[in-house]
Amino acid sequence: MNGAEGREPLVEVRGLRVDFKMKKGVFTAVKGVDFAIYKGETFGLVGESGSGKTTIGRAIVRINQASAGDILFKGRRINGAIAKELDREVVQKIQMIFQDPMASLNERAKVDYIVSEGLYNLGKPLTEAEREAKVEKALLEVGLLPEFASRFPHEFSGGQRQRIGIARALIMEPEFIVADEPISALDVSIRAQVLNLLSAIQKAKGLTYMFIAHDLSVVRFITDRIAVINKGEIVELAETEELFARPMHPYTRALLSAIPVPDPIAQRGRKIKIYDPSVHDYSKEGPAWTEIASGHHVLANRAELEAYAKEFGL
Repeated sequence: MNGAEGREPLVEVRGLRVDFKMKKGVFTAVKGVDFAIYKGETFGLVGESGSGKTTIGRAIVRINQASAGDILFKGRRINGAIAKELDREVVQKIQMIFQDPMASLNERAKVDYIVSEGLYNLGKPLTEAEREAKVEKALLEVGLLPEFASRFPHEFSGGQRQRIGIARALIMEPEFIVADEPISALDVSIRAQVLNLLSAIQKAKGLTYMFIAHDLSVVRFITDRIAVINKGEIVELAETEELFARPMHPYTRALLSAIPVPDPIAQRGRKIKIYDPSVHDYSKEGPAWTEIASGHHVLANRAELEAYAKEFGL
């Protein structure tokens, strides 16, 4: 996909900061991040464990409270105190697929209730026949049999459980889905199946995704653009293939160097780069969020920008 020209932002995050109160004070998990997610795209958010990527996703779906900044959905602010009507719309139109299919499903509830639970929060009373029809449709869309509705989560494999989690999101007829590492807890053999399912559903329904992951090779397969986050700050953002072709920030390069290649000889000769924050000299001038090429943003000061431009002939 091309740059932002003429494209409609569905979700905008502006100066988002998320703080958590700790015994020893306040921990800032997300430090003033900015990005937009365009309608119909899959936006990747990549970083190590503890980098703040899940916190951003949970802030968008209003699970985590934003300490500062704005989150906009279709141009309307959805963080903080909002009108009841808008809150109900957000509950329906923005859904989340959680990382752990074992922990995110209520073990004591049948699949029928798990998948349709969100419908009870919409304030639109459905007849039992209407509700059952919606559950059946959602299960079929994710490749599960309608008769599975009468079973409990412990009767399913990890991949099937994640499909139930996807059905739970789809039944709400959302426009935007935050997929929080939806395949990291699954067996390698079924990860591709779930990724292909998500891609097929997106095409069929015109959905917009935010795909959170730590594995860049997976993100390359499914995303249009990628933002790289380190310790609560987004350090680089570009279209997927542009980021792989011209990684600029040292942290991005370190992540890319850790991707294994399917050639044992080539893999043996590779060197994994370790990110060292001391490579940045910010004693005279601090970094700023800058668009160095069309659609390619990086967190850097002027000296670093000049070095990147020279290296890549920009």
